[in-house]
Amino acid sequence: MAVNGTEREAMSRALELAARGPRGVNPQVGAVILSPDGEILAEGWHHGAGTPHAEVDALSKLAPGAAHGATAVVTLEPCNHTGRTGPCAVALIEAGVSRVVYALDDPGVASGGGAERLQDAGVSVESGEQADAAHALIDGWLTAQRLGRPHITVKWAQSLDGRAAAADGSSQWITGPAARADVHRRRAASDAIAVGTGTVLADDPALTARDGDALFPDQPVPVIIGARPTPPDAAVHRHPHAPLFFDTHDLPAVAADLHARGIQRLFVEGGPTLASAFIAAGLADRVLAYIAPVLLGGDRLALTDIGVASIGEARRLAVDEWVPLGPDLLAIAHPVIDDRPQNEGAA
Repeated sequence: MAVNGTEREAMSRALELAARGPRGVNPQVGAVILSPDGEILAEGWHHGAGTPHAEVDALSKLAPGAAHGATAVVTLEPCNHTGRTGPCAVALIEAGVSRVVYALDDPGVASGGGAERLQDAGVSVESGEQADAAHALIDGWLTAQRLGRPHITVKWAQSLDGRAAAADGSSQWITGPAARADVHRRRAASDAIAVGTGTVLADDPALTARDGDALFPDQPVPVIIGARPTPPDAAVHRHPHAPLFFDTHDLPAVAADLHARGIQRLFVEGGPTLASAFIAAGLADRVLAYIAPVLLGGDRLALTDIGVASIGEARRLAVDEWVPLGPDLLAIAHPVIDDRPQNEGAA
């Protein structure tokens, strides 16, 4: 049975509800309960670790028996395990729900399998509705579940001829105000922002996320990677969060350490050397290239060595979106592995 228009609208609403929840060790999930004739009976979302999951939050707002024959529309497959809360699949079955529509499969070994449990109980199940939007909402959590590290975005700004700076090293500003504002919004949506020590020494960045002259309420934790010491008067020391320093070139170890600290989304911004190292290590889940219509020439390239010696070794990308930002253009892409998008089939 295909998803109908009412269920599609309910999924859009469930995604809005999910975004109200906090990012953390648990995913942001939203749920809408529909009556057999398509009316919204209840809504819910996950309010944080240890609180009822979205489906149970929605069911709790209904009288006993009110969900009999209803459809539950959920942004993530109902869980199938007992942790601090019970299995959502069981709660839906016991409530008498007859149909479940969800966006993404749960990749957890213990928590997955809710769809199968529902089907075994005679509940109709449909998956994949607005999966891309649901994936974008919890990509950090999904990557953490699958790979044990943050979801990593590598960003750079470049001239049309691929330079990150002029011959004298100056780089402010290659792109215009609209592009810079977009970067700050994406910083605010990240848990941490990483730069190399070379960028700290050359540019003295604050590594904050700003809305005009004001700071966004949510600020990414600054991460400094490299062996050279950071001056005690560097701007990063005045950041709302204490910086994390990594005197290592072992980027997988850095990523694992950040994961252990609860960081799910890492925004790599600082310097061609660091950006290239993350790409060479296969740690870039998303690439953001801000391209300005200027020519700089010279040898200050936006990327350096990424481990490609021949055209056959090229690191190919699938472009998700081209975004005009004033005179500039943002390319949003993700790596392709073995001719398949890296996130293909991801839950």
